[in-house]
Amino acid sequence: MTHVARQRLKLMAFFAIFALPVAVAWGMVEWRIGIPEARTAHGELQPSLPVLAQWPLTAVEKDGEGDWLLAFDCPQACAEDADRWWRLHRALGREADRVSRLRIGGGGKPLPGAALAQWTSSPEWRSPHRLWILDPDGLPVLGYEQEVAASDVLDDLRRLLRMNPEPPLAKYDQASSVVGGDADGQ
Repeated sequence: MTHVARQRLKLMAFFAIFALPVAVAWGMVEWRIGIPEARTAHGELQPSLPVLAQWPLTAVEKDGEGDWLLAFDCPQACAEDADRWWRLHRALGREADRVSRLRIGGGGKPLPGAALAQWTSSPEWRSPHRLWILDPDGLPVLGYEQEVAASDVLDDLRRLLRMNPEPPLAKYDQASSVVGGDADGQ
């Protein structure tokens, strides 16, 4: 093999190294080979629900402005559900401060760290004992029936928090707003 032929062979191998993955990826997409069909979320996607601000609720308060929200509907006494979601919130560990809890309805005082709101009217999409995960902007992301395992909700919530990391300086912004007062320096 001559020197020129060897150089051409090297050049063709170099092109193949970059062209082969593109061809394989195209084939996977075109013929649906090797692409997983399973879903990753345990809950139901909720794109048709309105944002939290449009829900017919009394005043809703979150712990932090950028917090995700676990909202659960308690039509009657639901101490067991409230305790279940409180334990799930604690299971988040260091990420727990990025999530707030909202109990909608039910009697009595909410558990520590949870806010309480009441339905002013019952929307057609409401389902008793339902749990929703809402993003920091109030958009419903996932919904769960009462029978869902808390571990499944925890998996989904951890995945959402991991895929939507907190901005690096967010903790310092919150601390400075508490210590320094408002923007006018008062």
